Formats: sequence, C-alpha cells, structure tokens
Amino acid sequence: MIFSDRRQAGEAVAERVARLKLPGKPLVLGLPRGGLPVADPVARRLGADLDIVVARKIGAPDRPEFGVGAIAEDGPPVFDERNLRYAGVTEDDVAPIVAEAREELRRRIRDYRGDRPVPPVRGRAVILVDDGLATGVTARAAISWLRAHGVGRVILAVPVCAPAARDLLGADAEVICLHAPDRFAAVGQWYDDFAQLSDADVKGVLSEFITC
Repeated sequence: MIFSDRRQAGEAVAERVARLKLPGKPLVLGLPRGGLPVADPVARRLGADLDIVVARKIGAPDRPEFGVGAIAEDGPPVFDERNLRYAGVTEDDVAPIVAEAREELRRRIRDYRGDRPVPPVRGRAVILVDDGLATGVTARAAISWLRAHGVGRVILAVPVCAPAARDLLGADAEVICLHAPDRFAAVGQWYDDFAQLSDADVKGVLSEFITC
C-alpha cells in the first residue's frame, strides 16, 4: 500500500475513523509538521474541530535522526528504553539534547499557536493523527500529555506504522493503522510524495479552521 501524498493518506484514514460513530463533536489533533495535512481531511469528514499537539523528537547524541525519546507541549520527556540501550546512552547523557529540543518546542508553539491557548481536551474524544509511526515515541509523548490533561478517549490514527510501534502504543490508546508492513524501514517509503513541510504549511492548514 503506497499513498500518493499526505492528503490522500488522510482521506483514507478519515474513511476508517468515520466508522467509529463518535458521539458529540470530537477533536482532531495533528502532530506537526507531517501529521497536520493528514489530520485535515479527517477533521473535515467528521465535522470536527482541528488543532495541534506540538511534539519534538529527542535524538541520540551522535545520531540525531535516531529517536530515543520525545517531548510534547509542556510535558516531561518520554524515552524509548530499547533505543536508549541500543544507542548506548542514558537519560542523563541526552539531557542537553532534551533542553535544546524543549527550546525548539517552545519556538514552534509560539509560531504555530501564538497567544491562543492549548486546545481543551478534558473529557473529550480526541483523534490524534500523524503521517506514520516508526518508533512511535513522539506519539507516546503526545498521548502522555493528553492523559495528563484529562482526555476522555484517545484514538491514534495513522496511515502506516511499524508493527512494533502499533503494538506498543496499543497499551496507551486505541490505534487505527491502515498499513503495518513487516518490512518497515521509514515512514517516507510508503508515500510517492513525502515532501518536507514548512512552518508556513502548518499555519496555512490551521488558518482554515481557527479564526481567532
């Protein structure tokens, strides 16, 4: 299963999520940057509110692309213990990287949200959307933040994921994953168009739903 781009993937995810028949008006939260264009069609299909949870990967000291943890909003870091061991580092070793990641997180929150408050999630059904899961640690951090803020029900919806990430996150949320290939190397391999997105792309999607 190859998706043409994030929007087409989002339309496919929307079809699956719509079958849940969620009561009331749910809240769809995209993980920017890549999760927001996937979340957009989901919110439109459900007639839901759309907003963001801002999260940031924590990379290994010598391999910044290799995620050993993540932080979301103002929450504590969440670590992947297996990846920490694989990288041969401890939580203390990555403390400076956590500090840098938190500073970048604050910058993105200011840029994306401005003075607007964080979306209220207490007691609500929330569909958390990303463009895919590799380790799943960024989604875990976002789910942890949602739980800390009293979310009523969490559905994690993604087009593609590593089977191990799907199974791990199943303990934290209801997981909808359209495609969980055994030979999973990276999220981008399952898209024809997996172009890097900018902060302007994120704000452009949000501006269509949020007017104040």
